[in-house]
Amino acid sequence: MITSKEDYEEYLRADISSSYNFKEIDTVLGTVKVWLGIYEEIRFIKAMRYLEYCENVLKKNSLLGVLIWLYAKLRFKRLSIRLGYSIPINVCGPGLSLPHRGNIIINPNSKIGANCRIHVGVNIGGHHDKAPIIGDNVYIGPGAILFGNIRIANNVTIGANATVTKSFLSENVAIAGTPAKNYKRKL
Repeated sequence: MITSKEDYEEYLRADISSSYNFKEIDTVLGTVKVWLGIYEEIRFIKAMRYLEYCENVLKKNSLLGVLIWLYAKLRFKRLSIRLGYSIPINVCGPGLSLPHRGNIIINPNSKIGANCRIHVGVNIGGHHDKAPIIGDNVYIGPGAILFGNIRIANNVTIGANATVTKSFLSENVAIAGTPAKNYKRKL
């Protein structure tokens, strides 16, 4: 969770470095492409992280902070609608990668660890106020559905269109299928 300006900058660095083509994004031309909307996914992540910073830090300090928070919230909401994302703030750890625009729905009660890659069509939902807790370095393939009171360990690959309704606590595995099963051990 972002609790200071340093945390905000660290999260941004991790998000940009885990995204595709990050070497170009760090250049002036890459920055211009982000602001022109060519890399809208990264623009969304930047807006999300800035809103997290405003929510957790600026909003509590002054009236100006509240006004900045309102602007950041409006900007984040507009980008969410345009890109098809329903990703709440303070849920995803640093290093988030969203390679494609399209429907991604995440429950506000879930927790997603560092360096996770989430593809289009993913639904991470809750059941009776219980939501998934996902570890670090998890790849979630297109169309995957995760719901309920489940835990996913670190370094897990979730295959495309998998339906995950139970916990997978073994690290370095790939899971796939409907319902999801431990498919193989990653090398």
